[in-house]
This record gives sequence, C-alpha cells and structure tokens, in this order.
Amino acid sequence: MNILSLFRRRQPRTRRALTPAEARQQQAAVQARQAQPVVQPAVRPRQGDGHQGRGQAQAARHYLAVHSAEKSFGGRKVVKGVTLYVRRGEAVGLLGPNGAGKTTVFYMITGLIKADRGRIELDGYDVTALPMYQRARLGIGYLPQEASIFRGLNVEENIRSVLEVVEPDRRRREADLNALLEEFNIARLRKTPTIALSGGERRRVEIARALATRPSYMLLDEPFAGIDPIAVGDIQTLVRHLTNRGIGVLITDHNVRETLGLTDRAYIIYSGEVLMEGRADDIVNNPDVRRLYLGEEFRL
Repeated sequence: MNILSLFRRRQPRTRRALTPAEARQQQAAVQARQAQPVVQPAVRPRQGDGHQGRGQAQAARHYLAVHSAEKSFGGRKVVKGVTLYVRRGEAVGLLGPNGAGKTTVFYMITGLIKADRGRIELDGYDVTALPMYQRARLGIGYLPQEASIFRGLNVEENIRSVLEVVEPDRRRREADLNALLEEFNIARLRKTPTIALSGGERRRVEIARALATRPSYMLLDEPFAGIDPIAVGDIQTLVRHLTNRGIGVLITDHNVRETLGLTDRAYIIYSGEVLMEGRADDIVNNPDVRRLYLGEEFRL
C-alpha cells in the first residue's frame, strides 16, 4: 500500500442531483448528527494508573478505544463484540492464535476493514465511519508488516515525501526532516538508497516516516516478522522510544515472547472474543490462556 494514499482524498463519484425532498432529508440528517454529543469511551484505566480524578472528558482525549466490535465474512462471525483500549504513552499487545480474529480487529481500527457493528473512538471522537486516510489525519499511524519503504528513493527522500503532504512550509519541513533523521540515528544514511539498508535500518526509516504525520497512536503489524534476532532489540528500543514520546502503540504479532516482553499489557483474542486482558505475568499464568493458546510448557 502506498502510504501517501492515506492522506489523499479520493476523487468523488459523479452523482445525480438531489430532489428538493431528498436535499431536505439529507440536511436534516446532517443536523441530527451534528447535534449528537460525543460519547465518552466506555473503558477506563485501572486503579492507581495516575488517571484518576481528571474527569471523563479529559480521559476521553487520551484513548484509542474499540467498543463491542463485530465482523462477519460470508456468514461466519470472526469478531464477536471485542472491546479494548490503548492509552497514549503505553504499548499494548493484541495476541491470539491464527484465525482468532486479532488481525481483523487490528484492520478495523486502522480503517482497512469496516466493522459491521460497534464503535471505534479516537480521543473521544467517533471515527467508525471515517475512511483510513481521515483516521490517519486525525492521529492513527499504521506500519504494515510488509516493507513499505519507497525503494526508488533514498532515506531523506522517503521521509520528505510524507512531510511534503503534511507540512506546507518548506523551512519547517526541512527542520522536521533533520530532526527525525537525528532522532532515529539515521542522519548518516540520509543519501543512502533504501535498497541498501539493513532490516533494522529500514524499520527505523519507516517509523521515522510514519512519525512525519505526527500521530497520537501507532499500530504496528507484525513488527518482529522477517528480521534477524539481533534486530529484535532494536525494534523493542524503537517502540519504547515511541511510548516515551507519548504515543500509544498497539502491536499485533505472532512472536508472543517478544511482544509480551515489550508491552505494558496485552489482549488475548480467541475465537473472535477477548479471552483475557492483563500484564505479561498474569497472561502467562492464566490456565485458560495456557490451555488454549500458549501451551503448558511456555515460559517468558
């Protein structure tokens, strides 16, 4: 997928003119939607996490939340009322066996797949009906599993190509470019063709480019796939760098040990439902999780 397509508005289709009655009906629907209050996220932080006493309105501005999401394909329900949330500044795992529905949930959050029922909220605003590019503009960053780097460009051209979409001022654009190159320790590679990068260097460029859109949340799809063991620590460091920046990170990956070792907490999806949510030790010691997913011999 071309990352620039996330920020470009699609060309509207030609439609017939509305009749006066249809125009009045459409205007009434718009006014009704505008009059609806913003629904606060139904999920709340745990006791003692530092968010108590700030009020629901402020708490709603710091969550990416999924409420009772459902999805079916060909009459088969693969997601059955999943509810989860991610706070800014924390890393959350989304784990489960193949076919459990975790990838579908992940794609519903990004906007790649439309939910049949339920609600997706971004900092208190309902974004369920918004396409992917509008969610990206509002703060949902997405890094796919497949290499998304522009192979015909060098490192700085990759990052600049996104900055040109989001920052009209040339001087600010170049300042942002230099800051990202320094922040991710790739300034020395700025003129390097991307086809000459190692796996870890490529991931650094991709994450730096994703941050050019100034996201509040970053969704990482299989970040540990296809990289050498020595690069795993580099990816973990990068994710911690994102959370230290105040960015909420949601990770889906088949590498359970690496993901649990990195995240603050995780959701286990099984048969389209949330089997459990908790911290790594709680998940590993849960008998149902071990029986249905991890296996009795699993150790962190």
